[in-house]
Amino acid sequence: MQTRRFGKTDMQITPLGIGAWAMGGGGWDAGWGSQDDQESIATIKRGLDLGINWIDTAAVYGLGHSEEVVGKAIKGRERPLIFTKCSLVWDEKRQISNSLKADSIKREAEASLKRLGVDYIDLYQIHWPNPDPDIEEGWSALAELKREGKVRHIGVSNFNVEQMQRAERIAPVETLQPPYSLLSPDVERKILPYCEKNDIGVIVYSPMASGLLTGRMTKERIEQMPEDDWRKNADNFKEPALSRNLELAHMLQEIGQAHNVTAGVVAVAWTLRNPAVTAAIVGSRRPAQIEDMVAAAEYRLSDSELHDLEKFMLAHR
Repeated sequence: MQTRRFGKTDMQITPLGIGAWAMGGGGWDAGWGSQDDQESIATIKRGLDLGINWIDTAAVYGLGHSEEVVGKAIKGRERPLIFTKCSLVWDEKRQISNSLKADSIKREAEASLKRLGVDYIDLYQIHWPNPDPDIEEGWSALAELKREGKVRHIGVSNFNVEQMQRAERIAPVETLQPPYSLLSPDVERKILPYCEKNDIGVIVYSPMASGLLTGRMTKERIEQMPEDDWRKNADNFKEPALSRNLELAHMLQEIGQAHNVTAGVVAVAWTLRNPAVTAAIVGSRRPAQIEDMVAAAEYRLSDSELHDLEKFMLAHR
């Protein structure tokens, strides 16, 4: 698989990365329901075997569990690039809160290193810019971790342009991780152009809109989702948005069929067409899912296909 320069960093990354959000399992506020750890480990190993060279996780996914699973999957093999995130912490009652205090971030980094079983983290990211007044303190803590060699590169997730500019006054923002898909194109207006202009590497999350654009989602499947799957109560998974979203997924399926690829591949390729986007995070829960997605690294939408998708989205705003 080809690699791309990742913004200001010295990393060359594949256009797809393995997303480990759902691998955190169920029983926490943003979980995807129960998940078999052995299947998660097999999925990560399969993705790496197929040439993907980076994994994105976060401390909060499964309240530490996703990082532990990633640590087990990479043990004893050539080390991929490991990206994780801080700023969401939890207590003994499993209640999650936001913290950008320096001492909290340093504790989080040590805990992540231990769970992952690594000596350093390749990319450490602030997960959310909350609380906003503490952004400078949190970013200063990441810059210090980089100086200490505990993390190689530092980035942000879910930041807007003004928040990135505030961080830049302290230390360069090397990367951004925003949500981006056909259903969430808002970052195209200001955020992606800012990143392209300032050589900030961009890895996008939820390019398939958390499963909605895979072509495999149905109203019946959503109804049968476990109660601890956050998607069950998300607006895009409920009417009036759901019917439009499933219609779009069907359109992606039809485009993909002509090229022998899945709707999910088309959805991911749509995000990768943007010159500001370095790569896309592909969340997978089974080896077969990651096998299906590898084609997105090479597949390109035609101008007419892009036009048809744009026309659909304009008509259904």
